[in-house]
Amino acid sequence: MNDFRKLKVWKKAVQLATDIFKTTEKYPKSELYGLTSQIRRSVVSISSNIAEGAGRGSQKEFQQFLNISMGSCYELETQLTISRNLEYVGEKDFIKLRRELVEIQKMLYSLVKRIR
Repeated sequence: MNDFRKLKVWKKAVQLATDIFKTTEKYPKSELYGLTSQIRRSVVSISSNIAEGAGRGSQKEFQQFLNISMGSCYELETQLTISRNLEYVGEKDFIKLRRELVEIQKMLYSLVKRIR
């Protein structure tokens, strides 16, 4: 069992979730059950799957959950791009959030390579 609380990637994913929740508070109320909800689920999935995988019995299972986290990263990136295109998020905020997300993606990739 790995202690997910010590993983830098988990801490960054939790911070990204916090930033995303603050950003999506400004989305139109008509998107509450649409894009806002989907973005929030995607970003929470990143840190949640890191934590769940860390609690599993084998490195192979941990790796599988890290791969699921990576998928959630790509899902979130798509949703942020749509949000930018709809002008729900400004270019400056989009760049900041995407930069954080790419850093998490790189960290996940490195962690998966390390535990293989």
